[in-house]
Amino acid sequence: DKDGDVSETGLHVFFGAYPNALTLFGELGILDRLQWKEHAMLFAKPGSAKKEFSTFDFPSLPAPLNAGVAILSNTDLLTWPEKIRLGIGLIPAYLFGQSYVEAQEGLTVQEWMRERGIPDRVTDEVFIAMSKALNFIDPDKLSMQCVLIALNRFLQETHGSKIAFLDGSPTERLCEPLREYIEARGGEVRTGSPVTRVLVNNENTLKLEAGRFAPVPPVIRVLVNNDDEKSVAGLLLGGDEVLSADYYVSAMPVDAVKKLTPPEWRSMEYFGKLINLRGVPVMNLHLWFDRKLSTIDNLIFSRSKLLSVYADMSETCQGYASDDNSMLELVFAPAAGWMTKTDDEILQATMQELERLFPEEIKADQSLAKVAKFTCVRTPTSVYETLPGMDKYRPSQQSPIPNFVMAGDFSKQKYLASMEGAILGGQLAAKVVADTTLANEQKKNFSAPKKLQDRPPVNQELPKDLQTPDMKMYTVRLGTVPRSVEAELEGSIATTPQR
Repeated sequence: DKDGDVSETGLHVFFGAYPNALTLFGELGILDRLQWKEHAMLFAKPGSAKKEFSTFDFPSLPAPLNAGVAILSNTDLLTWPEKIRLGIGLIPAYLFGQSYVEAQEGLTVQEWMRERGIPDRVTDEVFIAMSKALNFIDPDKLSMQCVLIALNRFLQETHGSKIAFLDGSPTERLCEPLREYIEARGGEVRTGSPVTRVLVNNENTLKLEAGRFAPVPPVIRVLVNNDDEKSVAGLLLGGDEVLSADYYVSAMPVDAVKKLTPPEWRSMEYFGKLINLRGVPVMNLHLWFDRKLSTIDNLIFSRSKLLSVYADMSETCQGYASDDNSMLELVFAPAAGWMTKTDDEILQATMQELERLFPEEIKADQSLAKVAKFTCVRTPTSVYETLPGMDKYRPSQQSPIPNFVMAGDFSKQKYLASMEGAILGGQLAAKVVADTTLANEQKKNFSAPKKLQDRPPVNQELPKDLQTPDMKMYTVRLGTVPRSVEAELEGSIATTPQR
């Protein structure tokens, strides 16, 4: 903003159990930008007379011993009978791994706990906070598969639950190195160029056949399917620009994909089942205070009714460091009933929750610490909602369209809705492109799908209805296909030679 302060789309942290993310950081040469914290999980105790935390400290022991010691040594959240019940319930996840985890996909967290005789108090004390941190929804809705994926990595990997913060703004410290990496290898990264249509080649092409023995009239027109059937011809961007390519890889959120799916594709099962997946509404809040709060250099599970996780970025992140003022970054979730509220209403509700977390330093009326500045980033549809039964609707990276490939954290991969899942989905999509390219090179008489001519934008300035509003993650608007583009798409009629 005008003060030079950054508002992030989410409170982004990286776990030791993110092998693909860590590999990416290594390839970019920026592993030193991860600020690793003490290996502990901290749960706030809202409503206490003073600010208190319940801590699970992971000692320097191999997994799963370190997790066992962390759970058993915590004495103020769970009782011994509760710990034993929970531990017995988690044994199959440790012994049978991914196959067991996937088999629990049809149960909510709450259902899974109750089936194993684990008291509801365990869910209330620990797994409400964990569910909101993982998918921004409560345990009576979240699929247990999502929680078990995280817990299984924590049980299997010694540093799996260890947390790192990026040392500054993700835009500068992560996205910029990605852009530089791509451009150094001949690629181009463009912002402010929203896709408004996926343009599709005609399902049928009108071909010409002459008489059987000689090319004399009458000419017979016959509609036959061809290799271009429903393939992508190009993309329509803001300003009526057209871009074409050999392959098109979507890394859009699932709700954007659904909106931009061409009508010609909607009857296909692959695209039709996407209607069952939907993004979760969430808000990311930033509160700059007029003083330094007594905080901790780590991520904190708030155990608050309205808040998920939070951190004092003036402590956890070098780029926001300050000895004089705290900046709390908080995830407001579940947020479904709050998306239409005003910023003032959201701030007031947040301050009431913070009073319960910082009773000696924060009052809702700001009679103690005062908020110098507040921002709220709204994402009406963020990561896909990981409800029971949703896994069967997730698409593979290989689509039925010959030159269209699906990436995204909602695409089929084992890490679900997360940054790690998004990176793995991208890797699997890249493999589809590589494998398809190699396979096509081996085909005799292979004919690539027809491409539209590239067209520069008619208007250099992006129309206001295509601009993403301030403090919002993204927006999708469908554009009108220019007549010249329609004509080119229709131009294949009577011009495609017969094979």
